[in-house]
Amino acid sequence: MRTRKVQKKPISLTTRGGLSLFFVGVGSAFSKRHYQTNLIVIKGKDHLMVDCGTRAPQALFELGLSVSDIKCWLITHSHADHIGGLEEVMLMSRYITKQKPTIIVSPIYQNLLWDMSLRGGSAFNEDHAGQILTFSDMWNIIRPRWVAGYSRETLETEVGEINIKMFRTMHIPEQPDSWQTSFWSSGLVLDNRVLFTSDTKYDPDLLLSYTDKFDIEMIFHDCQFFTGGVHAGLGELSELPKEIKKRMVLTHYGDNWEDHQAKVKSAGFVGLAKQWYYYDFG
Repeated sequence: MRTRKVQKKPISLTTRGGLSLFFVGVGSAFSKRHYQTNLIVIKGKDHLMVDCGTRAPQALFELGLSVSDIKCWLITHSHADHIGGLEEVMLMSRYITKQKPTIIVSPIYQNLLWDMSLRGGSAFNEDHAGQILTFSDMWNIIRPRWVAGYSRETLETEVGEINIKMFRTMHIPEQPDSWQTSFWSSGLVLDNRVLFTSDTKYDPDLLLSYTDKFDIEMIFHDCQFFTGGVHAGLGELSELPKEIKKRMVLTHYGDNWEDHQAKVKSAGFVGLAKQWYYYDFG
């Protein structure tokens, strides 16, 4: 893996064929110094954006893009730092560009996302013979398929040449101690070589099972600098095996990150994810 900083805008949504992750933001839900942890996955002429938080449209604007330039989306869960910008995506697409974007979503999560989060700001904008708008009026839908042989629910699909496996995570509420009893949330394995947890509590079984199954080159892992709540703490992650930590970049961190850089380094992690950097995997 090599990293490179943005040199020109608008940023490119293509590569020469290799897999690349671009971090639109690296901060926690409440970060004021960074944007929220949303990223763009790029390979050749294909791309998708993972999550669209409240600040993502502004971040994309500063990178020379509009939300309408993103053609495919994948949402990991329903907190505002991951879905807060989706209403803008839908309304811009329906009323400005008049081209539906694509979303990768399972039937179960589609119902949760629409009924509990997006419907109120979108469904009632039109009325056709007594029928209000639906999710499929706003989106072209890619249905990931269920795949067997994993330690937890895992779905798989492709966006062009990008292979995506979505695995269930253990994020909210705080009390459950398994993914089965947690509210719906997911992380990703990209091309069987990069693991992105999105938001998760400390869950070593997740890391051990997927690094055993795949030759994972790099793990981008949710991290907070204290222990407790619904995110993995730096102290907890520091207990992981060295072989895992040396492949782990920490994301979704707080604004006091300078106070913890020495701990991150001494614990053996690759480091903290960098905003507006490409992570290239060739």
